[in-house]
Amino acid sequence: MQQPGEVDLVNCTKSFGETLAVDGINLKIPAGTYCCLLGPSGCGKTTILRMIAGHETPTSGEVRIDGENVVGLPPGRRGTAMMFQDYALFPHLTCVDNVAFNLKASGVPKPKRREQAHEMLARVQMAAFADRVPAQLSGGQKQRIALARALITNPRVLLLDEPLSALDEFLRLQMRGELRRMQRDLGITFVHVTHTQPEAIALADLVVVMDHGHIEQAASAQEVYTKPLTAYVARFMGGQNVLAGCVSAVFNGVVVLDLPERGRVEFPAIDPVPRTGATVHISVRRDRIHLAKQTVGESVNAVSGRVRAIEYQGAWVKVTLEGAGGEDFVVNLPDSEFFADPVNFGDAVRAHWSAGDVHPLSGGAGRSDRPYASGQN
Repeated sequence: MQQPGEVDLVNCTKSFGETLAVDGINLKIPAGTYCCLLGPSGCGKTTILRMIAGHETPTSGEVRIDGENVVGLPPGRRGTAMMFQDYALFPHLTCVDNVAFNLKASGVPKPKRREQAHEMLARVQMAAFADRVPAQLSGGQKQRIALARALITNPRVLLLDEPLSALDEFLRLQMRGELRRMQRDLGITFVHVTHTQPEAIALADLVVVMDHGHIEQAASAQEVYTKPLTAYVARFMGGQNVLAGCVSAVFNGVVVLDLPERGRVEFPAIDPVPRTGATVHISVRRDRIHLAKQTVGESVNAVSGRVRAIEYQGAWVKVTLEGAGGEDFVVNLPDSEFFADPVNFGDAVRAHWSAGDVHPLSGGAGRSDRPYASGQN
């Protein structure tokens, strides 16, 4: 295998007529990284993938691979390979000939290309299916053939356009583990487009959360999930409640935030310390919150409401409160904690948490006003 490639997008913009798909983004993907471009439909993530591949040309800016600006180079000279969402297998060719096709187009002699294709089929555990045609394969098997066909060109960067979207849930979980294992074994750079939050968290070294052609946050999966920059990222990634209020005081290293109709939040001040009167957004992880069956009590770092929904999730139970302010408040309780003293639909309860579990959102509300389609709701 070739050495992994570093991908660097510099002030990249892409317009389709009057539609701005990608708006002046800057993104560096280190060599050997598994990167997931994550966001809702129409956010620009697939356009970025296609600009890296050479299937779209930036309106302005540069696409660099290992420091070389590849804008204007054809896809075959970029050191990249692309695995398409629909796999794009040739229905009349056997698996081995599908995998060998790109080598045939490059003029590799038949014995050599078939030898390499058989080796690649063995690597993706499909050697026994070499003589079958795509119609004789399952969805997961087709995906392995498409992956082998992309990898046989010895790319520096492998580009994957929603490769798991056509699979059922069981196979999707199995195949994302296979993708991660293969990326680690090969050591090359993977750039993977997805709209599914759990998929990005499970796979990526670098998660790039996008909206409206902009990068909202680019960081490790853990950082994006636990320390979102904006309310948009917190809501889109799921697992967080977002609250907004007005700073009423800052004293002794503590910020006091008044929530309209929802009480008060206190949390340790971090730089930059907000000024009194400023509007501040915060998030609180749903799995760091506890429930009490009475609404009377300490109003600091707590909200009250009635139970609107209860969903059993196996290891935990999702309890949704319909509280003041119009936005649902969600608590993810361990199943043992919930069933030790369960609540029922319509119960008035109080959700409470510790000051240390409050995360200030430095970017405020974020850019998007679209609905949030969280995969972890």
